[in-house]
Amino acid sequence: MAKAFASQGDMTEKKTTFVEIGDGLYAFTAEGDPNSGVIIGDESVMVIEAQATPRLANKVIEEIRKVTDKPISHLVLTHYHAVRVLGASAYGAPEVIMSDTARSMVVERGQEDWDSEFQRFPRLFEGHESIPGLTYPTTTFTDSMTVYLGKRRVDIMQLGRAHTAGDAVVWVPDAEVMFTGDIVEYHSACYCGDGHFADWGDTLENIAMFDPVSIAPGRGDALVGREMVAAALENTLDFVESTYRPVARVAARGGSLKEAWDAVRAECDPKFNDYAIYEHCLPFNVARAYDEARGIDTPRIWTAQRDIEMWEALQA
Repeated sequence: MAKAFASQGDMTEKKTTFVEIGDGLYAFTAEGDPNSGVIIGDESVMVIEAQATPRLANKVIEEIRKVTDKPISHLVLTHYHAVRVLGASAYGAPEVIMSDTARSMVVERGQEDWDSEFQRFPRLFEGHESIPGLTYPTTTFTDSMTVYLGKRRVDIMQLGRAHTAGDAVVWVPDAEVMFTGDIVEYHSACYCGDGHFADWGDTLENIAMFDPVSIAPGRGDALVGREMVAAALENTLDFVESTYRPVARVAARGGSLKEAWDAVRAECDPKFNDYAIYEHCLPFNVARAYDEARGIDTPRIWTAQRDIEMWEALQA
């Protein structure tokens, strides 16, 4: 490999924040590292996103214990990626919830994704020895389901494909707050390596129809207030479209993956090169956009070996 992935050299521990985004609702953020969400109900707590390892999950639990001693009863995983799910065992939640599609992706490609991300994110996987294995849900749903934390209603829904085919969002109607996973980011690059570019904009529109007061995005600062929410939705769409458009033009004339890479850099670098994980995401985003533009609907499985081969091709 000509040089390491950008994420392999990112070994600086990130500063975490725990921000209240609604009554009894919190966003755990970490300067572009994966976020988690917390919903405090009448008698118990729901956590959204497990983190990559039990070590990182315990940082979320420490923050939860500063605001409540209620037990953690539910863990919602918005999609299957290793950095989101492999810390699940730390919470001891009796119910672990995923969409049916997300669970099928764990079965189909969960181990490969773990191996791939482990190679690319050494800092996030510190303490990996404590991971007991792949995370499977205890409960799955098709389209939507509702959980009641006492009187507090929580709706868990699929609003369309975007970051993955199995994406779920979590909506708290009494507070008009949504937890979106990696469908929405804030001043962080979208990882599109398993994405669906043609669907992503419609899914963002479906989120906007709820008119959330606040959103906990997948990465980046919590979005508090409708103005900040609208700006983040618009920015996320711009990122996705700015990635796909130049690739589609290259693919339409039979150009190469390297030509697509150069075209995306020309369009996206001026706007997004200071975003968290931008350099890390870019090669995977270009590779997936190139596939989709050539008619490959289902993202090909990333493996540790495929990562290296793709990266070397782009460095040639």
